[in-house]
Amino acid sequence: MAEDDLTGSLWHPSPNFSERRGITAPRLILLHYTAMQSAEAALERLCDPACDVSAHYLIAEDGRLWQMVREEDRAWHAGAGAWGACRDVNSASIGIELANAATHPFSERQMVALEVLLRGIMDRWTIPPEGVLGHSDTAIARKVDPGRRFDWLRLARQGLAVWPRHGQSGDFLLDAARFGYDTKNTTAEQVLHAFRLRFRPQARGPLDDEDRRLIHDLAQRYPANRTTA
Repeated sequence: MAEDDLTGSLWHPSPNFSERRGITAPRLILLHYTAMQSAEAALERLCDPACDVSAHYLIAEDGRLWQMVREEDRAWHAGAGAWGACRDVNSASIGIELANAATHPFSERQMVALEVLLRGIMDRWTIPPEGVLGHSDTAIARKVDPGRRFDWLRLARQGLAVWPRHGQSGDFLLDAARFGYDTKNTTAEQVLHAFRLRFRPQARGPLDDEDRRLIHDLAQRYPANRTTA
């Protein structure tokens, strides 16, 4: 392995990548958790040609960072999904895997490493904060990572993601679609679940006015066509 000058990562190449399709530069960054017992186990799987899965980066719980696919190339991390007008999330995004078994919060060293990595990627490719998404945002009803324990508000406070403000109430599904959620191929309950995973992780029960106010603010300030058109 050789150290990468741009990210401070260890280069551990995966054979599981291809050229971006119809997109010359990434517009999104997608965050995942590995749901495996160790970073090393995840690294082995992400580099296994028999698995047909990869990501651009993997961050261990202790902050170690590996790069597996060049940012210019298309890693296979997103699967079927959508965000706004984008229907090939792999081609439009850079994928970051966070080693976490989905049973506990993300460590301080891991979050710091992620923040440094995000700043570099966003600067290199001019990706705005609204372009930083979770896998659960783009693969509604199929994926839940990075999950309820991930601290999105922490990223938003540093300009590395977005967070809603209280405002006027609107039509939840119309606003969700404008923000970027795929409302055509999912149910209203599934969209609400994806929204709450990220922005109201403690909320339960049916759709309420708080959901409507928060998604309306996001739709007004961060329509998805600014990043995916």
